[in-house]
Amino acid sequence: MDYNYESEHTKFMREFLEKNPQVKEKRLAARSVWWDKEQNLEERKRFKESAEPMKPYVYFGG
Repeated sequence: MDYNYESEHTKFMREFLEKNPQVKEKRLAARSVWWDKEQNLEERKRFKESAEPMKPYVYFGG
């Protein structure tokens, strides 16, 4: 098995990121907007406790 294989997409992305290092910084900044957040465990606990259970057969009238 050839473990040295590199797909065209991988080659393109590697070369693109080498030529455009600012893209990595922008990607990390965008990620921090949505994903890299501090977790407030008390708030998560309150949300979980206050959630109403889902009713069965939600797609049928009744």
